[in-house]
Amino acid sequence: MTQGQQDQSMQSRRAKPGSIALFRMVGYSLLLLALLDLIAIIFPPRLMNPAWEFETMGAIVERVPVPLLGLVLISFGEGNFRGTFERIILKFLRWLCLFVGVLFLLLIPLGVNNTMRLNTQNTAQKSAQYRQQVAQIEQIEKQLKQATVQDLDSFLRSQGRSLDGQNPRTVKKQLSSEITKTKQTIQTKYQEQ
Repeated sequence: MTQGQQDQSMQSRRAKPGSIALFRMVGYSLLLLALLDLIAIIFPPRLMNPAWEFETMGAIVERVPVPLLGLVLISFGEGNFRGTFERIILKFLRWLCLFVGVLFLLLIPLGVNNTMRLNTQNTAQKSAQYRQQVAQIEQIEKQLKQATVQDLDSFLRSQGRSLDGQNPRTVKKQLSSEITKTKQTIQTKYQEQ
């Protein structure tokens, strides 16, 4: 081995602990930031709210790369240059990783359950909207059937139109056919959803 190679070897040995310490410090910082982010996501908890649970699960899964990168940086250099306190922390982090992995597996059934609950809520909401729209249309139909010529004329004027010598029965039939078309359109949209 030449003198130049020995000098490079000694310099790399001296530089290695500093870079390892820097990587580990960055790794611990990333883990701390991920923990603070997790706390911000979870609190305040709204348990039994499927939309919040579903969004929270998505947000947690989106942020998985940060703690993983932190763990990689902490593990850099393996067992070299570690104190006993850091070895205890590393052992705790290994068990924590196992625990978090199990929690992620348990999120699968929770996600499926929340999906079904959200689907049920959306279906009930769409059904209620459909029933409300149909009730409004039926009320308008009923009013149209009971409307007098004066009522019809005042309604058309409120819409910016007038009878203009048209037969009121013809106008009623036209309005009735428009209402029927609207009712069919609403029913078709409801069935598609």
